[in-house]
Amino acid sequence: MLTRLASDTHEEVYRVEDRGSGLRGFIALHSTRLGPAAGGLRMRTYESEAAALGDVLNLSRGMSYKNAAAGLPLGGGKAVIMGDPVRDKTAALLRAMGRAIDALGGRYWTAEDMGMSPEDLAEIACETRYVAGLDTGEHASGDPSPVTARGVLGAMRAGAARLWGSDDLTGRSVAVQGLGHVGWHLCRLLDAAGARLVVADTDAVRVAATVRALGARTATPAEIHAAETDVFAPCAIGGVLNAATIPEIRAAMVCGAANNQLATPEDADRLHERGILYLPDYFANGGGIINVAAEILRIDDRGPWVEERLAAMRAAMEALLARAADEGASPAPVADRMVERLLFAGEG
Repeated sequence: MLTRLASDTHEEVYRVEDRGSGLRGFIALHSTRLGPAAGGLRMRTYESEAAALGDVLNLSRGMSYKNAAAGLPLGGGKAVIMGDPVRDKTAALLRAMGRAIDALGGRYWTAEDMGMSPEDLAEIACETRYVAGLDTGEHASGDPSPVTARGVLGAMRAGAARLWGSDDLTGRSVAVQGLGHVGWHLCRLLDAAGARLVVADTDAVRVAATVRALGARTATPAEIHAAETDVFAPCAIGGVLNAATIPEIRAAMVCGAANNQLATPEDADRLHERGILYLPDYFANGGGIINVAAEILRIDDRGPWVEERLAAMRAAMEALLARAADEGASPAPVADRMVERLLFAGEG
């Protein structure tokens, strides 16, 4: 079921296959320096095994940085399943993935990500205890999406204070790309904060529902990044900030929930050269893993614990933006240096 792959960038990488259920996927543990690797399980259609492997490697590395930035005693890992979650997901497939995760003996903890739900995690939990984000249980944390959205909103307020001298988002326009679990919750929070919304998603039903509920304007998925707004919030897939899209962005700030928003490290410099404030995604979207960590770490009084860490996450973003401004640099490389001191201390 597990075939270990060679890697010079990650501690452990596995191909996962179960012919009986049709399971094909990968598990990657980037780092366990700070604790067991933790990160969600994603199910989506990939054009090739190489694409799926590239995704799990990038995402697991991002989780190491995200967990370190959030001050959590967890390393970074990720898992992906190749397939359409609507058509191909079965109980047998999920349970097979659970057995694969269990075989790692707790070095990797999984949770919800794109294409998965708490109900799916409950199925996986029939085969392994190394699952978080469950709806039931003594320390159950449930869907992490609302907490992720809260963290992104806090980061956006920190960016607003840096750019405009106030964290008040009343009247600010925000283009939200992606109306999945996190994107939808972020839209609700922004609406409550008085922001004006422009939204896009490949699912027309989601778009229509958001328009009805929140009075949002719409853009196409291919054009949302170029909407004339104060903030662009990528909340779908990664790589949306690249050499083609960055020249078209008209927002003053980029702050969203998507992982790996930069297609290349050089894209951070492209944004900086255009005077666009980029808030590094792993400093902004850590609310969900904070929520999940309370379950992994068996925190009894989870509410105050999560609130304290959300406040610390916003303070960390404020400190990052201040340091980047002092250096006259993009926040992205400054953020990398900050977390790499934790992840790679003593190496080399």
